[in-house]
Amino acid sequence: MTSLDPLLENAPRDQLREVQWPKLHQLLRIVFARNRFYTRKWREAGIELDDIRSLSDMRKLPFTHKSELVRAQEEAPPFGTNATFPLQAYSRVHQTSGTTGFPLRVVDTPESWEWWGRCWGYVLRGAGVTARDRVFLPFSFGPFIGFWAAVEGVRQLGAMMIPGGGWDSFQRLHVMRDLGATVICCTPTYALRLAEVARENKFDLRSIPVRALIHAGEPGANVPQTKARIESAWNAKCFDHAGASEVGAHSFECEVQPGGIHVIESEFIAEVIDPQSGKEIQPGETGELVITNLERPGFPVIRYRTGDLVRMNLCPCACGRTFGRFDGGLLGRVDDMVIIRGVNVYPTALENVIRQFPTVDEFQITVKTRQEMQQLEVQIEVHSGGDAEGVRRGVEQAIYQALSLRPTVTVAPPGSLARFEMKARRFQRLDQT
Repeated sequence: MTSLDPLLENAPRDQLREVQWPKLHQLLRIVFARNRFYTRKWREAGIELDDIRSLSDMRKLPFTHKSELVRAQEEAPPFGTNATFPLQAYSRVHQTSGTTGFPLRVVDTPESWEWWGRCWGYVLRGAGVTARDRVFLPFSFGPFIGFWAAVEGVRQLGAMMIPGGGWDSFQRLHVMRDLGATVICCTPTYALRLAEVARENKFDLRSIPVRALIHAGEPGANVPQTKARIESAWNAKCFDHAGASEVGAHSFECEVQPGGIHVIESEFIAEVIDPQSGKEIQPGETGELVITNLERPGFPVIRYRTGDLVRMNLCPCACGRTFGRFDGGLLGRVDDMVIIRGVNVYPTALENVIRQFPTVDEFQITVKTRQEMQQLEVQIEVHSGGDAEGVRRGVEQAIYQALSLRPTVTVAPPGSLARFEMKARRFQRLDQT
């Protein structure tokens, strides 16, 4: 197990491939014949270990789908056939949020947990975090892996970790001020919720010496208007990060903004494919991210179709890193797009429009099917003192101008829409007659 190597971030791309191949080869040697899920999958596809002799050969391996992993867990509970080692080898268990279906349990060995922390080390260093920082994590710990792994990353970096569970939002603001928090790790939604609570209680956010916010768990930090609102409220820089419980912390934003998010190519192999044909596409084209984690043999994902839409850029970044990056971050999900009256609509595009209006505190988007026709309905909350009707008309017109689609926009009573600490769920589909 190697420690974080900052030099790899700036290495020539040929050298990155030289790092990836030994790791992939070692992973396949461990997994083959020991991991029941992949051994069966590959042998059914007619693949043997000796067939994979280079990075290019990995394209012979079939894709992995989340539904397969879920089914393997249902067939062999509690952790499924993708758990490579005996149960006593594992020291941690987490699970996915279940946003896109049934939750999936994932398990880690002590070694793979160190790997998680190393990946988060890249995330933290990308945001300029050092051992001198005080990192506040304002959430109560549950099965979601993201911020557990952030704690491990902070520990490995040598910074101070300040836990924020067990308090309400107003109490957390006081603790951050009293303990001098300089970095916050949370969802973009919760950063805005904290700012809302501060405004309602006349608490001066600038009394907290925060200079960076690192966001995970949902889109938002890559949505320009959401990012701008967070940075304005906190007077601090906002950094995007992407990962998944079953994959790992795979991408991070550097200080060059907006520049997209860098893939940690020393720890992951990223491919981008056409979602329909499954064929690899060229850098600069938008497609689905397929990813392989290289140092999690106890619960690997190999050629895993994430469902995330990305646009790969392999040009060196102005920050000096040669890791490839996803321009614009995660652009959306393959299964999130809806077609409304012939217009392709992604939730992130709607969020970017709605966040232009500073008096909108929260919103909810609903796509309803009535008599085989899709209807877009948007509820907004306007904070007190705002011209609710004027804002409603403005949001309606802005969505029409951006998407050539006229929605139904209504104003919800203050405080009536759901607030979220973790992953927000503002988008829903309802079928009606």
